[in-house]
Amino acid sequence: MNTPPASTGTVRRPGIWQKCTNLNWTGVLFVAPSVILVVALLFYPLGSAVFYSLTNKNLIKANYDFVGLANFSELLQDPTYWRAFAISIKWTALSLIGQLGLGFLLAMALDRIRHLSGLFRTLLIVPWAFPAIIIGFGWKWILNDVYGFVPNALRDIGLTDGLVALLADPDAVFWVVLGINIWFGTPLFMVNILSALKTVPADQLEAAVVDGASAFQRFRYVTLQHIRAVIGLLVVLRTIWVFNNFDLLFLITGGGPGDLTTTLPIYAYRTGWGLKQLGMASAVTITLLVFLIVVAVILFRFINRWEREDR
Repeated sequence: MNTPPASTGTVRRPGIWQKCTNLNWTGVLFVAPSVILVVALLFYPLGSAVFYSLTNKNLIKANYDFVGLANFSELLQDPTYWRAFAISIKWTALSLIGQLGLGFLLAMALDRIRHLSGLFRTLLIVPWAFPAIIIGFGWKWILNDVYGFVPNALRDIGLTDGLVALLADPDAVFWVVLGINIWFGTPLFMVNILSALKTVPADQLEAAVVDGASAFQRFRYVTLQHIRAVIGLLVVLRTIWVFNNFDLLFLITGGGPGDLTTTLPIYAYRTGWGLKQLGMASAVTITLLVFLIVVAVILFRFINRWEREDR
């Protein structure tokens, strides 16, 4: 009786050609357009920004030289850059606090409304439905110090002696545009938090009531535990969006008066298109990208820990 040869214990791995022939080429063809689009719209601009940040590229000069990290060194010594960075952090932090707080309160209120809740949701989401260009020009018209509704209303009710130029007042301009941004971004928090509130198990809330838990304790230990991951993801997304926000601020104030509302995106725009220093502007955007990646990684660590605790 013949015995089969003993196995050598080695497994022959398929070659590259065999892997290619085993691919689902129909699926590849369907996915390829989206992959090409992502590469064209994301990786190519990112690669270009990294490359130009290492050069002294100028938009009005054909030739440029490789300067290494000189742009970053000069940037980190520029007080205007650090002032714009500080304004960006202040703008983002206060916007998130206002949007999250107001959005949470509205979501909690709508969760308790039984009649006409759909109507209220529709009305409250209106700001988010408008494009930023309409929001910007609309508020610029409303706040105009000659024919704007707000300055005229403040004068008519006696709160001011005359027509006030809120967008030209150094003490007021930042807080005015901050309020506009909070008003604009609140509906996103409201809708998503309201959806998360609908998923909180009613039996757990009832059990907490039976156990004698107060309203605050039910909120802290039941409601908040179920919706904090959603809130965390919203904070990550809005941090990136608000920190990168350019259109709303630029349309309303242009970064002024002076540089009181100049954030990093506006600073990069002025450097690149105003001063034509594309290399320096690219370095600004790279520092912005690195900062946001670090912030996102830190926030995702908290979110992942919350998700592990909920399992």
